[in-house]
Amino acid sequence: MLVSLSRSVADAGIPAPSAPPGPSDPSAARRDAAEALEASFLAEMLRATGLGEQENSLSGSTGESQFASFHRAAIAREMVAAGGIGLADVIEAAIGETSRDGA
Repeated sequence: MLVSLSRSVADAGIPAPSAPPGPSDPSAARRDAAEALEASFLAEMLRATGLGEQENSLSGSTGESQFASFHRAAIAREMVAAGGIGLADVIEAAIGETSRDGA
């Protein structure tokens, strides 16, 4: 039954699932980690500015603050994708130095 199912999926033109990408390239993994850290930093800075907080009669619920954090995180990721503030470059260089020192 499994063989016929996989054959019918292949016949339908549905691509087979690929293996998730692994950390085969250390420099790419360093860059991803550096960008994630920069995005986290930017999200916290956006929170400190009050982005997403509302003061009106319809605000103040727990859900609102949780969704505001998702919004700030998405904005921060977009900022990093657009070049960020250069923090990812500094972090990536520091990670690279640390990995060379430990090798």
